[in-house]
Amino acid sequence: MKIAFFSTKPYDKLFFEQENSTYGFQFNFYETHLGPHIVNAIEDEKVVCAFVNDKLNRQVIEVLAQKGVELIALRCAGFNNVDLEAAREFGIKVCRVPAYSPEAVAEHTMAMLLTLNRKTHKAYNRVREQNFALNGLLGFNLHQKKIGVIGTGKIGKAFIKIALGFGADVIAYDLYPDQQLTAQGVNYRSLDEVFKESDIISLHCPLTPENHYLINRESLEKMKNGVTIINTSRGNLINTNDAIKALKERKIGLLGIDVYEQEEKLFFKDLSTTIIEDETIQLLMSYPNVLVTAHQAFFTTEALTEISQRTLRSISDLSTKGITDAEVLL
Repeated sequence: MKIAFFSTKPYDKLFFEQENSTYGFQFNFYETHLGPHIVNAIEDEKVVCAFVNDKLNRQVIEVLAQKGVELIALRCAGFNNVDLEAAREFGIKVCRVPAYSPEAVAEHTMAMLLTLNRKTHKAYNRVREQNFALNGLLGFNLHQKKIGVIGTGKIGKAFIKIALGFGADVIAYDLYPDQQLTAQGVNYRSLDEVFKESDIISLHCPLTPENHYLINRESLEKMKNGVTIINTSRGNLINTNDAIKALKERKIGLLGIDVYEQEEKLFFKDLSTTIIEDETIQLLMSYPNVLVTAHQAFFTTEALTEISQRTLRSISDLSTKGITDAEVLL
């Protein structure tokens, strides 16, 4: 079995090759993302393994089908970058890793919140320059703050557990409320109520057509002045231009994003010696109350191990038995 990997980095090769000792698959690694520009490079691979910023639109899927690809294995939870209708039409199965170490993303979310609030990144730089002044480093207690969590799946649930440990008052919105969380003291609210009541809002929902630009001018107007927003889910949940306007107007007090709506042109690349033409991200990073990380919330040893294990097990099971215990989208 030959598998073509796209958007691969050295750590992908390391973890997948370690896990492959169980299966003996043949890997072809491509550093570039999958899209119309590279799809014809596929030769006799039956499986394509894709990541968050690969573009699996109808054009790409049609070429994959012509080349005999039978399975698209997503080594991520999100699948908004895949045209599932086209995959169904051309008879290509699609599977994903629905949950991999949700604690990894939840812990990074809290790390971003704490960094922005207590300004540890700024304090670190100050002390290295022998500046021990505290002016400008004032934060606030998370204890008894109202944290609104949008999306209470595995990652949202893990983040809520951490937030409750800080003594925060957690409210939540989800289409399918979790009764276990309710029993732990989490109060489910309508989306508007979460917007209006929260001191801090953390996004943990998948991207769907219905919640595209969930955070926009209208929803921001409902929020408290100086609200903190953290997004470790999907970039297109936030209208970046509306968020920038809200930062200028002091509506948003702190903004932490591990994802960005135009991230496929930037993230997972070393652009330190190039001129970045995306003026929006440059403007965002210029604000002292904004923290940007490059889609690293998932990036732990445990998560990468689980991703490689679940992905290869699904490929093996689907190729030999036609079923797998992981989630098959088609």
